[in-house]
Amino acid sequence: MPIVTVLQGPRDIELKRELVARITDAFVDAYKIPADTVQVWIQETPADSWGAAGKLTADR
Repeated sequence: MPIVTVLQGPRDIELKRELVARITDAFVDAYKIPADTVQVWIQETPADSWGAAGKLTADR
């Protein structure tokens, strides 16, 4: 059973629904497995809790 973890900033629930559907479809197509065996975990981190290039994302 594949488990996919997505690390990202907060997103709208409709965008997350679409992402989960597309990731699931990609595994079904590539691995020829049933959709109900694919799990997608979305971990959201607020912009004030992560950074890049020496700056908080919230400050960009």
